[in-house]
Amino acid sequence: MTVTAGELRADRIGAGAASLALLAALLWGGNQVFIKIGLGGMPPLAMAAARFGIGLLIVAGAALVTGVSVRVHAGEWRQLLGLAALFVLQIGLLNEGTHYTTASRSTVLISAHPFFTALFCHFFVPGDRLTLTQMGGMTLAFAAIIVIFTEGLGLADLSYLAGDTMILASAVLLGLRQMVLKRLVHGFHPFKILFWQALLSLPVFAALSLSFESEATYNLTLPVLGAVMYQGVVVAGFCFVIWVFLLKRYSASRLGVFGFATPILGVLLSVVLMGDTLSPALLAGTVLAVVGIAGAQRWVGPSR
Repeated sequence: MTVTAGELRADRIGAGAASLALLAALLWGGNQVFIKIGLGGMPPLAMAAARFGIGLLIVAGAALVTGVSVRVHAGEWRQLLGLAALFVLQIGLLNEGTHYTTASRSTVLISAHPFFTALFCHFFVPGDRLTLTQMGGMTLAFAAIIVIFTEGLGLADLSYLAGDTMILASAVLLGLRQMVLKRLVHGFHPFKILFWQALLSLPVFAALSLSFESEATYNLTLPVLGAVMYQGVVVAGFCFVIWVFLLKRYSASRLGVFGFATPILGVLLSVVLMGDTLSPALLAGTVLAVVGIAGAQRWVGPSR
């Protein structure tokens, strides 16, 4: 599929779209916290399977109610299978990494993904080029990552370093996936993309869990079940649907400006719900990530 700069034009973001983007970013802020809570009663891969099983039901229901066909036509399988493979690897690293680090550190590190989205879009999406302001903000975002990794090296529990590395790799892949989604939404309905992304990844997560987590113990308390429902209904359902619809209309890198809200809420929830310590390095990393991610994007004002 050939994508032109005109098809991927970065239209101005209106108040309605801005509100939806900000809401999705805020709700995403709780994702790492609820992943951490869920990991208290389920292994990472099994929880991913449960999360996207719930998300699949929501997207399938929405497609059914609105009459949108999710039928795959000739020539579409390669793109959908590639997206699903990228999705499985990114989510697998996210869940496994969060298991080995704190929810607050995971939140800040995964929130660096708009930096990678902007970078990938600069090279692979026509008309979505980086500016000097964006590059300055990206430098600050990297400074946040360096601060957090430096703290991790000085901690007695070096498992944080392994978890942080997996989360950062997940952030890179999430940035790449946002770019791929941006290109796909011009040839696929958003419901179709989300339906097959979930359906193709679900048996992979289930098979991996059976292979590597067969001896894991489950403790399905109300907090654990609630955490899985949040990930499935709110994130894999509502947030994914909203974000893919927004990507169909607006520049992926410019939408990333709303990601500044994610680490703020995520870190606050981590401190309140998980008892994470707000260390000076984590606080500095959070501030740098917020400023850097916001600066790496360009607010272009309301529609006219």
